[in-house]
Amino acid sequence: MSRLIRPLTDVLAHWGTGLFSYVDPRTEHLPMARNPLPVFAIVGAYLYFSLSYGPRFMKNRQPFKLKRVMLVYNAVQVVWCAYLVEECLRVGWGGTYNWICEPVNTAKTPRSLQAAQVCYQFLLLKIVDLLDTVFMILRKNARQVSFLHVYHHSLMVFVGWLCVKVAPGEHHTFLGFVNLIVHTIMYSYYFYSLLNPDAKSAQWKRYITLIQFVQFFLIGAHEIISLFHPDCDVIRPFTFGIIVQSAFMTALFKDFYHKAYGQGRNKKEKLNS
Repeated sequence: MSRLIRPLTDVLAHWGTGLFSYVDPRTEHLPMARNPLPVFAIVGAYLYFSLSYGPRFMKNRQPFKLKRVMLVYNAVQVVWCAYLVEECLRVGWGGTYNWICEPVNTAKTPRSLQAAQVCYQFLLLKIVDLLDTVFMILRKNARQVSFLHVYHHSLMVFVGWLCVKVAPGEHHTFLGFVNLIVHTIMYSYYFYSLLNPDAKSAQWKRYITLIQFVQFFLIGAHEIISLFHPDCDVIRPFTFGIIVQSAFMTALFKDFYHKAYGQGRNKKEKLNS
C-alpha cells in the first residue's frame, strides 16, 4: 500500500510551500518546470487571441495567404512528432516499459533522464501546437475554432507541463506516445493536402477524426488497466484525471463526428448533389 501512495504523498508533502511546489528531480533544472506561471500566461494569451483579439483583428480584413508558412509548419510538425515517437520507443515503449504497469522511477539513470527530456520536448511541442488556432483565425476559418479545438489545445499544454513537473517518464507517458503517433499521421495528411489540394476529401478527414477518437479510448483503457493492479506504483491522481478527461474527449469527438459525418449530414449532402 505504501508503494501505491508514495508518489502522491511526495507531492502533497511539498504542497504547503506553493502551487505544485514539488518537481521531479529529473526536470527541476528545466525552464517552466517549477513555476506554473509561464504556462498559465501562454495559455491565457492563446485564449485571449483565439476567443477575443484574433476574431476582432480579422473582422474587416481579408484572409492571410499562409500556404508556404503552413507547409513549413506542417513539415516541422511531422519531423518533430516522428522523432519523438522514435524516442518514446527507444527509451521506453519499444520494449523497456511494462505496458500493464510501469512504476514511477525518479532515479537519475541515463534512460530515465532521456525519458524526462522527451517529456520536456513534448511540452514544447504542445505549446507550438497552439499555432494551429492562430493560423485558422488569420485565414478566417472561424468554423474550425470550436470549443473542442480550443479546449483540447489548452488542455494538452497543461498535461505536458504536469508530466514534466511530476511524472516525466513511465506509465502515464503512454498518453503522449499515442498522441505523437496520431499527430504524425495528422500533420502528414495536412502537409500532403497543401501540396495536392485534390487530396482533400471528407473521407480522409473522417478517418483522421476516427483515429483521434480511438486515441482517447486507448489512453483511457491503458490507465484503467493500472487500476486492476493496486500495487502498481503510479500517480493515482494522474490515473483518475486521465480517465475522466479521456472519457470527456471521447464524448466531444463522438458529438463532433456525428455532426460532421452523421446520417443527417450525409442526407443533406445527397440532396445538394
